[in-house]
Amino acid sequence: MDGFFSTTAGLGLIIVAQCLLVIGFVMVSLLFLVYGDRKIWAAVQMRRGPNVVGVFGLLQTVADALKYVVKEVVVPAGADRTVFMLAPLTSFVLAMLAWAVIPFNDTWVLSDINVAILFVFAVSSLEVYGVIMGGWASNSKYPFLGSLRSAAQMISYEVSIGLIIVGVIISTGSLNFGDIVRAQDGDFGLFNWYWLPHFPMVFLFFISCLAETNRPPFDLPEAESELVAGYQVEYSSTPFLLFMAGEYIAIFLMCALISLLFFGGWLSPIPGLPDGALWMVAKMAFFFFLFAMVKAIVPRYRYDQLMRLGWKVFLPMSLAWVVIVAFLAKFEVLGGFWARWAIGG
Repeated sequence: MDGFFSTTAGLGLIIVAQCLLVIGFVMVSLLFLVYGDRKIWAAVQMRRGPNVVGVFGLLQTVADALKYVVKEVVVPAGADRTVFMLAPLTSFVLAMLAWAVIPFNDTWVLSDINVAILFVFAVSSLEVYGVIMGGWASNSKYPFLGSLRSAAQMISYEVSIGLIIVGVIISTGSLNFGDIVRAQDGDFGLFNWYWLPHFPMVFLFFISCLAETNRPPFDLPEAESELVAGYQVEYSSTPFLLFMAGEYIAIFLMCALISLLFFGGWLSPIPGLPDGALWMVAKMAFFFFLFAMVKAIVPRYRYDQLMRLGWKVFLPMSLAWVVIVAFLAKFEVLGGFWARWAIGG
C-alpha cells in the first residue's frame, strides 16, 4: 500500500483528498459563518435571530441553501445567458482557489509555495471579474452600475492592501506565509507578532478588507436604497447562492490573512501553551466576529466618501509606511524589531 502512494495515481489521490479536505472545511465553516453573522446582528438589535430549524437554529443556513437550490433559475430575456451563468461560478471558484496556499499549521498547507502572497493577491484581484460579468450580462442599468461601483472600489482598496503587505514582506524577507508566521515566533508570545511593529497598518488593513469584500459600511455595490440589490438584482436560485457563498468565503479568507500577517497564525498567544491549528481557526473566527459587529453598528458611507478614503487617506499612509519600514528594517532599529530576517526569525 505504501508503494501505491508513491506512484502517480497514488500521489494524485492524495492531492484530491487534500483538496476535498480544504473545500470541506471552508464549506462547513461557511454554514456557521452565515449563522453567526445573523445571530450577531440579531443580538445587536435585541432580537432572537435564527432559532427554529435545528437546535438553536443551527440548521437554518442549511435550510436556506436547500431553498435556493430547488428554486427555478430565472434568466432575464435580454441577458447574455452564457456570461450570466458564468459570473457567479467565477466568483465562487476564485474565492475558493485562494485557500490552496493558506496554512493552518506548520506544514498544514495544500500548496506551500514561495510566492503564496502573490498568488492570493492575484486570485483575489480576479474576483472582481465575476461581479463585472454579472452586472453586464444582466442587461439592466442597476446591476451594471453596481458592478462598476464594485470594480472601482475593489481596485482602489487593493492598492492599499498590497502596500501594507509589502511592509510585512520587508520585515520578513519572504513571500511565504509559513515564513511570515515563523518570523513572529518568540519568547514573548503575542508581543512578538507583527501587530505591534506594524500597529498603524492593522486598522488600515482591516478596513481595506471590509471594502475589498463589499462588506458594510462599504457595501455600495449592493446598496438596496439606490440600486435595489446591485449586481445581484437579476439573480435567483443557485447562481445567487454562489455569489453569496463566494462573498462569505472571500471574507473568511481576509480573516485568515489578518491572522497570518499580523497575529501569528497558528502560534499560541501565551508562551508555554502549544501552537496549533486551533489557534489559527480561533483567530479567524474572532476577526469574522469583528466583521459582523462592524456590519451591525456602522452606518453606510456615501460613495464619494468611500473613494476619497481609499485614494486620499489610505494610499498615502500605506505608501509612507512602506518607506518608514524599509528604513527601520535596513538600520535594524530596536535590535531588528522590524527586520526579523536580520535576527534569523
